[in-house]
Amino acid sequence: MNIDKNARYAVSHEYALKSGDEIITGISDHAQSALGDIVFVELPAVGKTLKKGETFGVIESVKAASDVYMPMGGTITEVNGALEGDPALVNREPHAGGWLIKFKPADPAEFDALLDAAAYEVEAAKE
Repeated sequence: MNIDKNARYAVSHEYALKSGDEIITGISDHAQSALGDIVFVELPAVGKTLKKGETFGVIESVKAASDVYMPMGGTITEVNGALEGDPALVNREPHAGGWLIKFKPADPAEFDALLDAAAYEVEAAKE
């Protein structure tokens, strides 16, 4: 299981990675592995504002469809358009080219409330 030490994680397996004043979010390597081959990704519109824990999209795999949740509240600034033609990018590069959204956080302090890499590793191992 590949865990980005610079990211923070929600218990629902989304990661949050700081990039300037924005947050890059996707699903963890553990989550993409559990889902299997991803065949479709539905993402929100740029400009949409969501609260922490709200659904921002859906990932469909050969096994199941799963909601993805905001690890922090904020306004969507960009979606990964590359996933429209190649949703399996999430499987191949969950922490790089397979990111899902970028957003401007409403409360940057929410980042510190997420699990750090070590705590997420323990949480993911429980499954």
